[in-house]
This record gives sequence, structure tokens and C-alpha cells, in this order.
Amino acid sequence: METSTEGAAEDCGSDVAPVTETVADGYPAGAQVYPAGADGAVATVEAGEAGEGAATAVVAAARPAIAPASLSPSRASDFMQCPLLYRFRVIDRLPEKPSAAATKGTLVHAVLERLFDAPAAERTAPRAKSLVPGQWDRLRESRPEVVELFEDDPEGERLATWLGEAEQLVERWFSLEDPTRLEPAERELFVEAELDSGLRLRGIIDRVDVAATGEVRIVDYKTGKAPRPEYAEGALFQMKFYALVVWRLKQVIPRRLQLVYLGSGDVLTYDPVRADLERVERKLLALWDAIRQATETGEWRPRPTKLCGWCDHQAHCPEFGGTPPPYPLPVRVADPGSAGGPARGAPAVENSGPREM
Repeated sequence: METSTEGAAEDCGSDVAPVTETVADGYPAGAQVYPAGADGAVATVEAGEAGEGAATAVVAAARPAIAPASLSPSRASDFMQCPLLYRFRVIDRLPEKPSAAATKGTLVHAVLERLFDAPAAERTAPRAKSLVPGQWDRLRESRPEVVELFEDDPEGERLATWLGEAEQLVERWFSLEDPTRLEPAERELFVEAELDSGLRLRGIIDRVDVAATGEVRIVDYKTGKAPRPEYAEGALFQMKFYALVVWRLKQVIPRRLQLVYLGSGDVLTYDPVRADLERVERKLLALWDAIRQATETGEWRPRPTKLCGWCDHQAHCPEFGGTPPPYPLPVRVADPGSAGGPARGAPAVENSGPREM
């Protein structure tokens, strides 16, 4: 799914592009949880459980700081982009302003998800476009903060243009895929798996297609433009992450990973193999070790890039003359006899507790 800085990252070349679910990271309201429970039933997350990551100021203020307990593609990308950004979003939970680009991504995703509620023959472009106003109303109800995007638009002109752009993205999808020939096995699917190391991985997959032969295809919609070929690997990181989770859950390696770029009308596909997913797993374990060390020492270093221009947290960032909030977690002082690791006997960060991405 899309984030407000995704398009910016594509324009910035080698900077790591964030891959952030536009709903607050964690269980989105109404999302199906995969795998199913022991009785085979699929759990449904209630609306009250939504909003587990860098969400609104109300949610952030209502919850105490906790050590990271799991990893999503979004938060992995945050840490690779800038460890301090990861801290601000995951530990401090600083509020972030809604963005028109990210909100548009959320709206388009909702429309494409809901379209499959209709019989195959009725999944047409006009019907999909007609869903936009209603999904915008639902989005405003579930996330009232998005209303402020158009507070300075009393005549509704910018809103009308913005909604029109969303309709264009929805319509473009029909030139890339034929929904009358698709019957997704899952939509907006929350997945979670625990690795042998104890690290929990989680994320939200836009669409899962399962062929009659049992082959699995993971599909993700992007409302931005496709990256240049030399940066395609970064774009695939999120998809390989999902493939790893599905593999660990079902012992099945997805046959295909597919990114659908509605902004440019491109489709990027990749067929993973076991070695790919094993490399991703090693990378995530190394990343998690770095996150744990930063959590225990309180050392979250900023990493300036061109993406800083789109960051909401410049006022708290030393690179812009700001001061981070007081660190809200206990700091493990390094043992003088160690190589900078946690103090002798200090407990490791637990991989349990409230959901965190």
C-alpha cells in the first residue's frame, strides 16, 4: 500500500523508499487474520483494535511506550531509511499529519477491495468509479483527521479534483487487470508468522490469488509510479517480506509477486525462489538485531537523505536543530568489558506484548 513519501522516494534515486500500510500499522478494522484459528475459522479484528502503529495523536497519547515486539515491511523500511524515524514512529509514536497522497492511496485500495463484492460481470470501471464517493465518506468516518486535508477548501474545488484523480487511478487499473476474470482468495489480508529465532513478522497483503493448481500469487496495488529498473529491488522488498511470511505459515513459496502501479500503468512481477526468501530472512534478522540494540541503548541515529524534506518530525530531529523527546524506555548501560553491547545480565527485549510494527 501507499505512503505519502512513496512517490518522493521514487524521485530520489537511491534513498530507501518507505513501504507503509496506509491504515495504522497493526490490525486494521475488519481485516481477516491469517492463518485461521485452530477450528479453521478466520478471526475478524474489530474496529476497536485498529490503530497499532504510528497513528493519530489520540491513539499515541493514550498508549504507553513499549519496546518493539515485531516487524512489518513498513517499519523495516523506516529503520533502513532512518533509525531515528523508526523510533519516532514506533516508540515515541509521534503524531503525523495526514497526507493527500497517502489518503488517496487508502481510498483507492478500499475501492478495489470492495469492487470484488460484486458479481464478476458487474465489476466494471463505471461501477468502480461510482464507489469512490461512498468509500471517501467511510474513510472520513473511520479516520476523521483526514478531513483537515481540505479545511482550506470551502468551495470543494480541491476535493473534487482530488476525488477525480482517485477515479482516474481506479479506471487505469482496468487496463492492467481484468477483475471479471479474478476471484481473489483473500483481500486486505493480515498475516503474521514467528520465525525460529522468535522474531514475529506481520503485514497486510492487498490481494492473494490462488490458482486451481494451488499456486499462490501475491498482489500489491501502488498508486504511485513504478520505480526505475535499477531501483526495482527496493520495491520488491515488501513483496519478498510477504512471501517469506506466507512460506513460513503455509510451507508454500508463492509462485508470483506482482506490483500494480496505477500511477504509471506498469505491472512489475517477480517469481521468488527459496534462496530469495532465505536471504530476506537473514536480512531481517540482522535488521532486528540492530533494532534491539538501539532499543536497549537508546541510540537512534538520524540518517539524512532527500526524503527528510517530507518528514513530519523535523522539529524533533537533531539534523534540523531539533531535540528528540526524552527517551521513554529504560536504557541498558554498556558493560565496560563488552564491545558496546547491553549490560551483563540485562534482559533482552521480549518478542511479546502489544502488537507493534
